[in-house]
Amino acid sequence: MIRMMVRRRWIAALVLALAIAAGFALLGQWQLDRAISSGEVVERSTETVQPLSDTVSPDGPPAQAAEGQMVQTSGSFVAGDEQIISGRHNGGETGFWVVSHFVTDEGASIAVARGWTADSDEAAAVRDRLATQMSILSLQPLTGRFLSSEAPGLPDEDADPHTMTTVSTAALINLWANWSDQSVYQGYIVDTVAPDGLAVIDSPEPVVEVPLNWLNIFYALEWVVFAGFAVFLWYRLVRDAWERETEEAEIAAGSPDEASGPAPGADRPHANAP
Repeated sequence: MIRMMVRRRWIAALVLALAIAAGFALLGQWQLDRAISSGEVVERSTETVQPLSDTVSPDGPPAQAAEGQMVQTSGSFVAGDEQIISGRHNGGETGFWVVSHFVTDEGASIAVARGWTADSDEAAAVRDRLATQMSILSLQPLTGRFLSSEAPGLPDEDADPHTMTTVSTAALINLWANWSDQSVYQGYIVDTVAPDGLAVIDSPEPVVEVPLNWLNIFYALEWVVFAGFAVFLWYRLVRDAWERETEEAEIAAGSPDEASGPAPGADRPHANAP
């Protein structure tokens, strides 16, 4: 069989099979590169403070790149539009956020998470105090981490009706007193400072997890199988040719009995036969 493999026609067939296998291997490498590139995280510095207006636009869903980005803007808080958000975790503890209504100097509204406390009474006291405070400056700076709006949720039956469980823009605008179809950001800012009575909200740098593209990985494995099959097909063709040639040689050589023919008189009846 090895002598069959080294014949010119089968060497040429082997070169062709290896070329086809190489092509399949390149296609598999391409599919694997696509799976890796689609799973790569685009490096971006969420901790570099950017202008809010350059990061996300109001009146529309925020881009994925804006999630968790540190932003800054200027404007003023609207007194009386404070709300309490329950069930918020901070440093391993569960407590309450106080969220205010902020209007940027461009006239767009956005919710701002001012701070956290573990005491519901303290959260209510800070809310009431902020509701009576008027901003000394017409415009004041605001720096914090931008997060997308959460889905609306309902508080427990025995909870304060002013208490919410999620920071939902859709729910908040229904509670803001003088808001009527102004531009609004579909998200909120976690303030980097907190008013008296509240702790600064723990808002760590977001961790982006990107799953692998398993479909492209499966395609890459398929091309590897095709490459192996190309070489196996060559081997199988050589083996079939060798088996066929060996069988033909055995038939041509024949057996010793067949080569000598029938014995003389074998077809004539014996003299003593009845």
